[in-house]
Amino acid sequence: MVRNGFGLKAAAIGGLTAMLIAAMPVAHADDRLIVFAAASMKNALDAVNTACEADVGEVAIISYAASSALAKQIEGGAPADVFIAADLDWMKYLSDKKLTKPDTEVKLLGNQIVLVAPKDSSVETRIVKGFDLAGLIGDGRLAMGDFKAVPAGKYGKAALESLGVWSSIEGKVAQAENVRAALKLVSTGEAALGIVYATDAHAEPGVKVIGTLPEDSHPPIVYPVAQMADSRDKDAPAFLECLQSAKTGEIFKAQGFTVLTPSN
Repeated sequence: MVRNGFGLKAAAIGGLTAMLIAAMPVAHADDRLIVFAAASMKNALDAVNTACEADVGEVAIISYAASSALAKQIEGGAPADVFIAADLDWMKYLSDKKLTKPDTEVKLLGNQIVLVAPKDSSVETRIVKGFDLAGLIGDGRLAMGDFKAVPAGKYGKAALESLGVWSSIEGKVAQAENVRAALKLVSTGEAALGIVYATDAHAEPGVKVIGTLPEDSHPPIVYPVAQMADSRDKDAPAFLECLQSAKTGEIFKAQGFTVLTPSN
């Protein structure tokens, strides 16, 4: 959902993702490896999926959306074999419900959140406590993930609260249902600025980074991965192993992620 009646394009992107997930036949869980992954992983994980084919024995079917939406889909019975979230909370949400295999849970990647503007924007700033974010936004909007559910949105709100500027811009926020949708609002000029992951900004030529939110202003950004408790796909363990290999670590690093797993 995109709040404030803003960003129909973003809503369409998220709606299509939800439709694709809902349309998956349950039978696929038995004969194809299905991975649910945070939207911010798409560019890197598509490349990793291809690189892992020889080791795994097949190319996984990957569905991308907000971690919150995917966790709810899994809770509702969606046939995922592997889940990669953009924060620890949504993995814990499933783990607490006994929907993951605890011994497979690994902290895979790290990331940063950044402030972005459309590529042709002349906006410049230095992100410090009390900086004039409201003035930078002007009459426009600040695009970010739904700060009640989407990890990037939660991180962004926490950072702006820590910096003392949240109250000045709260009414200017356009909430999107995932970070890629928020990024799209900025790249198309529908939002003046946006808060997204550094990796997403790296992958989108239509935006430029104008500052990085201080790491000490928000909780650590961690992407955990786990196999689902009811997964019966024989290739899931091999996929998890490949995700933590040196060769995929290089792919993740090239896309701007920090690799957290020891084998990398």
